Amino acid sequence: MAQHWNASDYAANARFVSDLGQPVLDLLAPRSGERILDLGCGDGALTQKIAQAGATVVGADPAPDFVAAALARGLDARRLDAQVLPFEREFDAVFTNAVLHWIPDLDAALRGAHRALKPGGRFVGECGGHGNVAAVSTALQAVALRHGVRAQLPWRYPTPDDFTARLIAARFRPVSVELIPRPTSLASGMAAWLRTFAGPIFEQLPEGVRESAIDETVDLLRWSLCDEQGRWTADYVRLRFAATV
Repeated sequence: MAQHWNASDYAANARFVSDLGQPVLDLLAPRSGERILDLGCGDGALTQKIAQAGATVVGADPAPDFVAAALARGLDARRLDAQVLPFEREFDAVFTNAVLHWIPDLDAALRGAHRALKPGGRFVGECGGHGNVAAVSTALQAVALRHGVRAQLPWRYPTPDDFTARLIAARFRPVSVELIPRPTSLASGMAAWLRTFAGPIFEQLPEGVRESAIDETVDLLRWSLCDEQGRWTADYVRLRFAATV
């Protein structure tokens, strides 16, 4: 089960991910002359903002379409798997946004981020936290069960306690780890969100029912996440953190 990313689709249906990333950029507080790794850089929207602060930035992402989009922005973007980072004490900071909950071996990614940092370096980021898209996840499982499938979800949303323990196991010193409820407006609607983010779940269903299953999921969610004007809001909860080595 793998998530497939398309840069143009992501820009159309998920631009809110980078648009809402300013608070975690503020936490990073990049400085001129620093060397920073953007772990899971996507199409480079936030990487570019870090570079504009005067830092030298390396973007890392496993998705070729994202890397191509980041390169088109003039960024140093490399196709790399967060679970097997090749860096050794190269960076003043590692930054990550909306990525860690997608990584199967989170502990390997945290260890790689630690290895990538110079002594005294900092690790700052945000990902989905416990309770993120809980209604959406429940609806997806309910629809999958209707079709005889117990679906595997492609994401994992840690609690602050769990994530703190993982940071410590990777030899970080946690500074702050907090959950932040962030209901998020979906300008493109719920069906577009499901197609962009939940593709691996629908791929587990028989091919002939996948489109109707998206409609079923939207119908289940309509009463709780769609207002009387037809505007959709996803039940996002973010886990924001800072740590040092």
